[in-house]
Amino acid sequence: MDIEQIYNEYSKIVYKYLICLTHNKEIAEDLTQETFCKAIKNINNFQGKCKISVWLCEIAKNLWFNELKKIKKIKKISFVEIEDDINVLYNIEEDFLRKQDLEQLYAKIQKLDEGVREIFYLKLFSNLTFKQIGEIKGRSEIWARVNFYRGKQKLKEVDGNE
Repeated sequence: MDIEQIYNEYSKIVYKYLICLTHNKEIAEDLTQETFCKAIKNINNFQGKCKISVWLCEIAKNLWFNELKKIKKIKKISFVEIEDDINVLYNIEEDFLRKQDLEQLYAKIQKLDEGVREIFYLKLFSNLTFKQIGEIKGRSEIWARVNFYRGKQKLKEVDGNE
């Protein structure tokens, strides 16, 4: 396997997947690079039981989870300092008004099953096609479309129940 070819073919997919998970371009860029570094080190462990894109996205997801654990530890140590910085950098009222609708959507999406929720994030926040989502998840484009549609139906039910 030619790593340069793999990088050229799959780096955008991995990056968009990480954007979906992190909601941060810089972190997504860093984790994309880390993903391919780790893939290079472990290429001999790739058994071909899934598509390379699925394997790479799994590596990326694990790296993100590790990053979250580090962030959580740092927040425990210096929460007061971070809170002061946040108050200086952001006008809370403006931020609240802009994010209120988005937070409501996130809250509703959080009520969906994990697999459907991930499809929503990939589609809505990373602008991936259903074909790309299917590839990432190791499934077909039709599977991604059907699960997205079912998720929309569940969101309508959540709206109706509230």
